Amino acid sequence: MSNRRNWLKQTSLGIAGLGIIPFEGFAIPTKEDLTEERTVGPIRLRSNENPYGPSELARKAMSDRIHDSNRYNWELYDELIGRIAEKHALTDQHIVLGAGSSEILNLAALYCSKRTGNLIIAATTFDYWTITAENAGLSKIAIPLTADKKHDLAAMLNAIDADTRLVYICNPNNPTGTICGSDALVNFITEATKRTKVLVDEAYLDYTDQPSLANLVAENKNIIVAKTFSKIYGLAGSRIGYALAHPETIQEMNQLQFSANGSVSIASASGAIASLKDSKFVAATILLNAAARKYTIEQLELLQIRCIPSHTNFVYFSLENYRKDFFEQLKKDNILGTKIYEETGKWSRITIGTMQEMKQFIKAL
Repeated sequence: MSNRRNWLKQTSLGIAGLGIIPFEGFAIPTKEDLTEERTVGPIRLRSNENPYGPSELARKAMSDRIHDSNRYNWELYDELIGRIAEKHALTDQHIVLGAGSSEILNLAALYCSKRTGNLIIAATTFDYWTITAENAGLSKIAIPLTADKKHDLAAMLNAIDADTRLVYICNPNNPTGTICGSDALVNFITEATKRTKVLVDEAYLDYTDQPSLANLVAENKNIIVAKTFSKIYGLAGSRIGYALAHPETIQEMNQLQFSANGSVSIASASGAIASLKDSKFVAATILLNAAARKYTIEQLELLQIRCIPSHTNFVYFSLENYRKDFFEQLKKDNILGTKIYEETGKWSRITIGTMQEMKQFIKAL
């Protein structure tokens, strides 16, 4: 226990030393806040959740407004959309809310499926949502990743034809944790959007120092940027996300919803508004995640498990040289992992939890 507290204090001092926030103003997660303190239940390392969230400000905001759940949340919609617009230097007309970015991806799929054609994605990427597009009439074209598990932007651009309705880029990519360089991605979008729609999923971008592509939507009608409160803000269970796009695109997407912006609850909207104000929590999460991620990669490589450099709160690794039954080892220690994403190389993914959770993960192996 004392070791954990000392480590958190050292991390906090590091944050102060970097000039991000003063140490005395940093809310160190309490014993009750950290999942590492749980004595029952599994260690959840499968869904890329933030183990430190929601922040205290978000929890209080949700608690304070829960008694208003008998009312509709139209006023909160306006406030939340306004704050999101301010964050990205856009207007309210550039934003649509959804119950997590999953609903946003689903909405974008419906929007781009008005005419039959094809959808271009990477292989491997976050593709569960594409079943909506396929059911609506789009065929899926999967472009293999490069040898270092990055999007092959040149190949994706070459694959666009007259029938392409949408290109999907998850950046950073899930499950690989790789990232497209900002200049290369902007160049790709500039060319691709001359011919089709491009959907950029920035669910994990907050873990990086790379800027959002939000500034492109003001002029470019063919780009949609999906964002979420599920990851860095720790609101996965609250189900709240949003899309940034040109006002004409947003208007057309809204027409595909029974009630535009209507799927976000009062509690969720309140938590999201508070989260946007809590820069200290975000800064702390980034550093805590980076420390646990560094430890995990170093330890996995000592076990001869090859890792892909990660820009996210998860790590992609090859089990090709691991001689034990990886998933059985996790099961014995009540740890929830994911699956094999690529049979060639036996590539899998693990979420970065707290430092203590990752130590338990390595011990299990």
